[in-house]
Amino acid sequence: MFRSLVITLSVSLLTTSSILAAEAIKAPPEPSKMKSIFNGKDLKGWDGDPKLWSVKDGAIRGETTEDNKANGNTFIIWEDGTLKDFELRLSFRCNATNNSGIQYRSRHITEKVRNQWVVRGYQHEIRNQNKLPSVSGFIYDEGGLTGGRGRTCLVGEKAVWKDGAKEVTDTLITAEEFTELFKLDDWNDVIIICKGNHIQHYMNDRLILDFVDGSEKALLSGILAFQLHAGAPMWVEFKDVRIKKLK
Repeated sequence: MFRSLVITLSVSLLTTSSILAAEAIKAPPEPSKMKSIFNGKDLKGWDGDPKLWSVKDGAIRGETTEDNKANGNTFIIWEDGTLKDFELRLSFRCNATNNSGIQYRSRHITEKVRNQWVVRGYQHEIRNQNKLPSVSGFIYDEGGLTGGRGRTCLVGEKAVWKDGAKEVTDTLITAEEFTELFKLDDWNDVIIICKGNHIQHYMNDRLILDFVDGSEKALLSGILAFQLHAGAPMWVEFKDVRIKKLK
């Protein structure tokens, strides 16, 4: 009887463990005719504070120091128009001192701001951390443009915003799985796919966030930019930036 009990408990633990582990959803293959929007040599086609943004070893690099600080959060903006439905692919790395972000479907704000490169809207968070929830990949409402929702959808969440609240319907990745997935102090690959009010974030070829924004303030078009956060000295780099506008 004791042996049977041990076997039963072992099976139960294995079952529980398998439930806790999320089903990995892989990224779709890269579509044909994606457009490279950074030439790897200079910042042609991008507009940011030249004191803070440069090109280093084939990557867009934003950096602040104790002697060269950002006057509020500042951004480097892709100048080639707005995005509606799109697929964006790139690689990034940063240090752990501060955080950064990828702005998309966002707005360039020019009035009552601390610098001339202020962007607000959806942000794919960028951090050199691997412990949920403060990691790269969640959606942040930069500047409160979508209703002041802050961390709108977290890594691991499949969720929908409706009736003024978020409903989480599934778990896409666990804390333990993300720790293994994310590469600290190294390059990580990001895919962002937006179709209508449906947003998906992939990290290193795995789906980590799936969000349907049913809010009346959902953003359906806007600009693309990269963030350099004010505060503690930091650096962030982006490379292999390519995009495809979807019909």
